Amino acid sequence: MTGQRRLIARILSEAEDHPDVEELHRRALQRDRRVSIATVYRTVRLLEERGILERRDFGGGRARYDLADRGHHHHLIDVETGHVIEFADEVHEALAAAIAKRLGYELVGHKLELFGRKINPEGASPKAGRR
Repeated sequence: MTGQRRLIARILSEAEDHPDVEELHRRALQRDRRVSIATVYRTVRLLEERGILERRDFGGGRARYDLADRGHHHHLIDVETGHVIEFADEVHEALAAAIAKRLGYELVGHKLELFGRKINPEGASPKAGRR
């Protein structure tokens, strides 16, 4: 692995968010001005092919990335800001397993992506009533 690819892998391992390729490139340029966007694309593709990185589609037309070894978790995506909240929930896990069992299956994996809008303190969505 080249030094630039190691740099990109390090940036991904340090990320606490789910960056897209352009954000990875911006972060890489802060550390090494020679990193090209093509190198970032190739590195992301290589890491994804090797199962190190997982592609996420949270809307907005850009794939975002998550390290595969971060453990089982789900995502809540704020449709207004694009902010992604990772969470795990034992109740959800039990419900998913129960649904699979009821349908005659053993659950071997699942992903949950929730898309929402922040609720204001009065309990209504800021866009409630607007169309």
